[in-house]
This record gives sequence, C-alpha cells and structure tokens, in this order.
Amino acid sequence: MSELPFACVIGAGSSGIAAAKALHDRGVPFDGFELSDRVGGNWVFENTNGVSSAYRSLHINTSRERMEYAEFPMPRDYPDFPHHTHIAKYFDDYVDHFGLRERITFGTGVEHADRRSDGVWEVKLTTGEERRYDALLVANGHHWDPRWPDPPFPGEFNGAQMHSHHYIDNSPLRDRSVLVVGIGNSAMDIAVESSLVARRTFISSRRGAYVLPKYLFGRPLDQMLVSPLTPLIPWPVRRTLLMAMYRIGVGRVEDYGLPKPDHRIGEAHPTISADFVNRLAHGELAWKPNIEELQGDRIRFEDGTVEEVDVIVWCTGYKITFPFFDPELIAAPDNDLPLYKRVFKPGIDNLFFIALLQPLGATMPLAEAQGKWIAAYLRGEYHLPPLGEMEDVTRLEREKMLRRYVASKRHTMQVDFDDYLHDLRRELRAGATRARARGFRLPVPARAAQPADSPARA
Repeated sequence: MSELPFACVIGAGSSGIAAAKALHDRGVPFDGFELSDRVGGNWVFENTNGVSSAYRSLHINTSRERMEYAEFPMPRDYPDFPHHTHIAKYFDDYVDHFGLRERITFGTGVEHADRRSDGVWEVKLTTGEERRYDALLVANGHHWDPRWPDPPFPGEFNGAQMHSHHYIDNSPLRDRSVLVVGIGNSAMDIAVESSLVARRTFISSRRGAYVLPKYLFGRPLDQMLVSPLTPLIPWPVRRTLLMAMYRIGVGRVEDYGLPKPDHRIGEAHPTISADFVNRLAHGELAWKPNIEELQGDRIRFEDGTVEEVDVIVWCTGYKITFPFFDPELIAAPDNDLPLYKRVFKPGIDNLFFIALLQPLGATMPLAEAQGKWIAAYLRGEYHLPPLGEMEDVTRLEREKMLRRYVASKRHTMQVDFDDYLHDLRRELRAGATRARARGFRLPVPARAAQPADSPARA
C-alpha cells in the first residue's frame, strides 16, 4: 500500500483519544474533532460540551489498575478508586505525553457524516466547513442522551423531576422526600447521597440486583479471579466461584431489604456500591417495587403501597444515538446495533465504532485494543473475514449475549472484559494471516481530496 487512508475521529473522550493514539503511533493520518474545549468527555465535570454525566462526588467504580491504558499506567499515588478530577487529569496527561493534543480540533463537532457511493465520507463540521475522509472512527460515547421511561408511567406527578444525567449534587434534595428510579450504578450512588440529606429516600426498581462491593477480602473485587488464564475458564465455572465469594463476603441481598434477584450473578450488568447496602441496613433507604401510577404528590407502587414524594430522580439509562448520521444509514433502535466484534459494521468497511460496548469492567483498555486493531486494518496488516462470515459471527455472538443477560435495553452490547481482549488478540492474528495471503494489500476506498493546507498533509 503506497498511501494510507485519511481518517476522521469523532470525539476526544476516553475512547477517542485511545483511537487517536493508535493511529498516531502507526502513522495513519487523521483529524480528531471534539465539541468541548478539552479531552475527557464524560469524565469532565461540567464539561463545556454540555453533555457530561459526571456529578460532583463521582468516583470510578472499576479499580485504577483495571481502568488504566496498558501503555500509560495511572500514577501509583492515585487511590484504588480515583475521583473524577484524577481521571480528567489522567486523560490530559495522556494526550500531552503522546503528543496528541495538536491533532485534535477543539470546540468543533461533526454535524453530519454521509458516505458517498465510492466509499468516501463527506463530513460537515459545526463550523460549517466540509471535509472528506477515507475512514470514519466514531467515539461519541453512549452515556450522554438520557432515556426516560418509555412508555411513561400512567398519571401525573406534581413535584420536581430530573434525569440522573443532570444530577450535580444532593443539595436540591435536602429535607425532601426523594424517589430514585432504577437500580444501576448511578441510581445507587444518587440514592446514597440523597439519604444523607433528604427527609426520606426510596429506590424503586422492577427487579432485584446483586450489589457488588468495591472490595472483597481486602482487594478490589474486579481484580479477583483475573489472570492470563481467565478467558480459558468456562463462564459457568467463574460464575460459581464468584457466587461463592459473594455469599461469603456479602450474603443475601434479601437480608438488607432488597428483593431476591430473578437472575444469577453475571446475567445483568454489575451494580457496584460500597455504601448502598449499609444505608439500607441502617434504615436510611427503603426499596420499593416498580411504579404503578403517579398520583400528583404521591406515588402508588405495584405492591399497593403509596408514598408522598417531592422529587423523582430517573436513573433509567441512556439512548445510543448518532446525531451526525442519517437514521437510514446508521441507527440503534432499542439501543441495538449489531457489530462485528463491537467495532465493524458488516457491509461498511471504512466505518469503525470505538468503545460501543458495555464490559464487565472499564472501557478504556478495550478502546485501546480496538484502536490498534483499526490501525492495523487501515495499514493493510489485517484483513477482515468474508462478509457472510462476519454476519454469522455477529449474529451468533449477539444470540449468545441475549441468552445470558436479562432482557433489557441495558444489555444490548455486553462483553466480558478479559474474554473480549483475548478474542481481539486472536482475531488480529487471524486477520494478519489473511492479510499476508493477500500480500499485505487491502482494497482501500477512493482517497478523499483534501485541502492543500490540511493538517494531515503536513
């Protein structure tokens, strides 16, 4: 290959900067665009892009060593579970250490992206400028577009309502009667913070959950049962070991005031909290079943109980959306977008998604590995399998995931952290063999014409 494709990276959050580094390291020319004035995306509290979900007290719920990029460890003086300010600084240090900042255009987003019949991407920026690219890397995140209950619960509510996306701190909840709806990580964090200042705090959910502690037996939980051999151990065996440790270290969630889960550990995205079950046990929180009806200043629940409520915080997740694509080209109805190994859209060979997955762990190391995979592909060192095989693998993996997890819009792109990395390494080797059989040459989309002063030409 005498020339490399010219790429566009949408977003400079934790996944976008990892992809940018991979392209930069391998000499693949690219432009990066970030609507904010800094990198870090969702981890920048009160981000100027207006779409960050970070709240004032936010800490990571996966440990430092499981979240850090393999090629840029977090400082050893960081705590095991750093505050969002630590993480935002870490991302700033990352782009400066690897010389990426000058490759990113800040204060500029992608307004529209369309693929021509010859494969070239026509990209319109929020500045009004239009550019053309041979490849498009999408790293716009999936925790920024709030999903409200759909359909809405019957009745009307006269009090204040907010989505967890807009939660900043617990000051508006002081001396109020608060209902938190949901039982994911944000719901538990907000319920705990509410219980410290509110008159009463309830948490409502359709089902129970296993509340995983951050530490077990003196170690971060997500570092246990982890070794290079982990992907070789069948999931049922790992689940049995995890269940045994949970019963010993935590016990039964029913004893804390939650209903018995209708699934086994590992069949729903993990909910992690060091404080939630303690607040339940102390009577500072109370669980309620799903809402049956909104009744002005009261809420009726499915068990027939009625509570006066001043504030509802909806922790009902996010929609996966791509505002820069026409829905006919790319969309994720019900948060479902099947992808080959969660990166490639079968049939569109120059479009890539970064960290559009939900791991049992952090996304950063996975985005790092995905970026290397894409760079190898764009350099011609990796070749995809035939389209039919990609579609079959994508379908089988999706069916396997849907069989394992509780049916929910929350569980449409789940992966196991260590298994996924292992699978990517194996696929990269297989694709390298396919590429060698083709003489390290790949069919490349028609090269996009660029302005003479384009940064990529410098």
